[in-house]
Amino acid sequence: MEAVQGEEFTLVARKPHFGLPTACPTCLPAYIYLKFARFPFQLAFNSIYPDSDQIPYIEAGTYVAYNNENGGVIDRMKQDGILDLDTELQSLPEWISMKAVVTSWLDEALMYELWIGCDGTSARKIYYSDLSWPIGKILFLKQTYILKQRLGITKENAEQREEQIYHRAKVAYGALSTRLGEQNFLFEDRPSSLDASFLSHVLFILQALPETSVLRGKLLEHSNLVRYSERLKMDFLEAGSSSSSVPQAHSVPSPSSRKGSKPKSKPKREKTEEEKTFKRRAKYFLAAQLLAVLLFLSVMGGNDFGEAEFENDDDDIAYD
Repeated sequence: MEAVQGEEFTLVARKPHFGLPTACPTCLPAYIYLKFARFPFQLAFNSIYPDSDQIPYIEAGTYVAYNNENGGVIDRMKQDGILDLDTELQSLPEWISMKAVVTSWLDEALMYELWIGCDGTSARKIYYSDLSWPIGKILFLKQTYILKQRLGITKENAEQREEQIYHRAKVAYGALSTRLGEQNFLFEDRPSSLDASFLSHVLFILQALPETSVLRGKLLEHSNLVRYSERLKMDFLEAGSSSSSVPQAHSVPSPSSRKGSKPKSKPKREKTEEEKTFKRRAKYFLAAQLLAVLLFLSVMGGNDFGEAEFENDDDDIAYD
């Protein structure tokens, strides 16, 4: 891509928590993918839009690749010829099936745990810690409601769907454990986007979810998967100077200290001004927006959303 030759790349993600470079389960695979490749990049954080599906995104000069376009950051970089760790692997039937299991069954199980299965503390810390408590709680309840709809969870089938989600996760862990054995990576002793996705999943489960997590318990049944995550974390995420010939990534502390953390592509240029305007009036804008959301859910959600959820304390949110 001539447009990015000589440009410095920046990965814009959500902030770090739980000892992770970015605590967002959507951002972490992109970060790990870049680290696997020893790809030089900066890390910046964006807290302006807590629910934005554009995050993470990577930018360099006028080039920008958003999470919600063309398969996400990793696939976009592969398509654009910038970075591809999956050469020759993505045609292997077993690699394809394993990738599908990780990005469907395990992603589904992690989202269920994060928003529904656990007490919600981790989700609120990752996405809404910069917002006032009322706004953060309403956004949390809204996202929980949306996820239940996406997963097809109702009052009538809640237990059945939970059992199915955890069963699939158990099967997936068993298959991945068998595939891995005592190897360093899942395929051909080299990292791929599959490893980036699965390592992200394992690290998030072990570090961001509480010890009472059902998913955590199922993962810990496979000691080789835990060793795999510890080894790769040490080799790629903690070994800051393991390869002196390759420039290492460095973090930019906050979006306010880096104006360039916003998209720069020409078609998206107007977004920069929108973000600036939103930031100046964030509290008022969110209050009005969330009031409308609350009214909508009160009318349309009925008993599925439940008035009791708003009456409970922050740590005692009720789930259908």
